[in-house]
Amino acid sequence: MIERIINLDFQLFHLFNTPWPGGDQIMWAVSGNWWWIPLYALLLWELWNKAQKKRGTMALYLFFIGACVTGTDVVSSRVIKPSIQRFRPSHSVELRDQVHLVVPAGATLPYRGGRYGFVSSHAANYTGIAVLIGLSLGGMNWLMGLLLWSLLIGYSRIYLGVHFPLDIAGGMMLGAFWGYILWRVQNKLVLKENNS
Repeated sequence: MIERIINLDFQLFHLFNTPWPGGDQIMWAVSGNWWWIPLYALLLWELWNKAQKKRGTMALYLFFIGACVTGTDVVSSRVIKPSIQRFRPSHSVELRDQVHLVVPAGATLPYRGGRYGFVSSHAANYTGIAVLIGLSLGGMNWLMGLLLWSLLIGYSRIYLGVHFPLDIAGGMMLGAFWGYILWRVQNKLVLKENNS
């Protein structure tokens, strides 16, 4: 059973790691932070409006966003990756000559990421934020839109050759779980703040 899952993971990796015209530059940007600054600004503006411009409520939103990113990053990078020790495709001996890697602008060597890839910190961080902020803003449109955004970032990591699909799926599950737990706690505190 496990062997079948791993084989499927390898097959999906090859499918999603296939280069396409202009894909290297686009997926490198999608995987980075700067590309998304306008979206971050929009989300903060929407949270500010949702908080009815109350500083205490907005402070709670910001605190929980920080707790979400910190929590998913620490668990994925410092707990799961060193424990599981699954090599990234870019560091895999079996796939050494089969991985499409991207050379960033100004670099001479391709980007390979750290040694281990399960679970993806990108997927965990962005999915956690998607769930936390999507639920905070209310409405299925926000949640679904932000989950698609985190899925796009996950795809970019496979395209860049630094994660398997299972790495992304595991990171997304971790992020969704952590984002939901934090939203439940945040929601209680926001209600308390608004009723005081």
